[in-house]
Amino acid sequence: MLFMVIEHFGGRERAAAVYRRFRERGRMAPEGLRYVGSWVEPDFGRCFQLMECEDPSLLREWAARWEDIVGFEFVPVVTSAEAAEAIAPML
Repeated sequence: MLFMVIEHFGGRERAAAVYRRFRERGRMAPEGLRYVGSWVEPDFGRCFQLMECEDPSLLREWAARWEDIVGFEFVPVVTSAEAAEAIAPML
């Protein structure tokens, strides 16, 4: 399953703490949670990460390692191709 992870940095100062921890410890993702890609707002307010896993509880396990400096939202998503295939019978 794919998940759009919205991380709420809240600006440059908190983002710097996130990047510092990442530099020191890495992503700290549990086995089975795969990073796909990410995008950051220019003002460092939020980061959008695409993550993949079969067990959504891995997202919570991972977030627990960061929640002291980052807020999280998890949104299950499908690819555009998968969405088109799912909606095709209704067209």
